[in-house]
Amino acid sequence: MTPSFTVMDLKQANCVPLPQNSAAGLAFLREAARTFRTTGAVAPSSRRLAERLAAPLAPTCRPRRPAAVLEVGAGTGPVTRVLAGAVGPADRLDVVEINPRFVEILDGALRTDPALSAAADRIRLIPESITDLRIDHGYDVIVSCLPFTNFDPEEVRAILDRYLSVLVPGGHLTFFAYLGTHATRSLLSGRRETARHREVTCLLHDFTRRHSGRASVVWRNLPPARVWHLRAPRPAARICGFAEKSDIAAGGGRPDQVYLPAPDRMRD
Repeated sequence: MTPSFTVMDLKQANCVPLPQNSAAGLAFLREAARTFRTTGAVAPSSRRLAERLAAPLAPTCRPRRPAAVLEVGAGTGPVTRVLAGAVGPADRLDVVEINPRFVEILDGALRTDPALSAAADRIRLIPESITDLRIDHGYDVIVSCLPFTNFDPEEVRAILDRYLSVLVPGGHLTFFAYLGTHATRSLLSGRRETARHREVTCLLHDFTRRHSGRASVVWRNLPPARVWHLRAPRPAARICGFAEKSDIAAGGGRPDQVYLPAPDRMRD
């Protein structure tokens, strides 16, 4: 069973090309070398990965009312640009980024980048940690670009709990993890780091299992990434093509059919 939203849906809704900003690219590389733990990548997210993460905003799946969207860990904005092209005139997009250099780049891009400036009146840039941020409303879509496998298990658990606490019933959560990191860390890191990485991987697997996560792989990214899509429980309804049981009858409104890889596939 395949999800009812597709990357093609999002492409039709978002036809603004992503600019190749060499200054932002160089800034990303500098920050990756300086703060790899929180940057967590050697290159910005590709257009394919950005579209897969933003897929819940495709016309066939987005809420009928104005949507509240949260992006966490925006970096230099490759996913933000796709989200900006997908939000409607009445939607709002909150962009959380804690790195001050990335915040500066994003702030300038809101005025100069065509994809972002076109939606600047709907975008709020928030230079804070998601776990410290005061939030007084819910979100229909949360897109997380944080490098979870670089964090301590306690940090990952706190962030995931925060996401669930502000996700509205029936809301979407997407996040990703790079493939091959388990093998790389096993070869290049010590026992403590390998154990930390394994514990975070198990935590993410348990989280996606408990919340009926669906996964897909984006190969056209450096490195390739597995994207997870979860839904917050809601009462009985047919949502985006999936018939869901009621929270009372199903113990949390889990979809009738769920795709979940075996635990050994989560080691990446």
